Amino acid sequence: MTAMASNVRRGPRQIYAAFQWSMKGLKACYQFEASFRAEVSLAIVVVPLGLWLGQGAIEKIILITFPVLTLATELLNSAIEAVVDKVSPEFHELAGRAKDMGSASVFLMMMMFLLTWGLILIPRLF
Repeated sequence: MTAMASNVRRGPRQIYAAFQWSMKGLKACYQFEASFRAEVSLAIVVVPLGLWLGQGAIEKIILITFPVLTLATELLNSAIEAVVDKVSPEFHELAGRAKDMGSASVFLMMMMFLLTWGLILIPRLF
């Protein structure tokens, strides 16, 4: 009987291996997903901008959280799309629905990103 993954001891080697897998996932998403590349480009601009424009630690955290969450959501959406394409390369209504739902999650996160930035920064302009 083999131990379940959650029962395996986590030491420096396992943590480093998990880090390597994460970096591999980020690299793959950047390499194969144009949307992720566009969102990374946006984050490269807005994260430092959020740190600069935010007044106080809480505001800075809020301004940088949503661009990072958008990237995380895009990673999950891309993972869903990859699995769906692998399992069901031909069109199927459920496959299309899963991909559309993943896309909708990215859209909602981007709307929260825009709303948050707008609510924090627009009042300062007026």
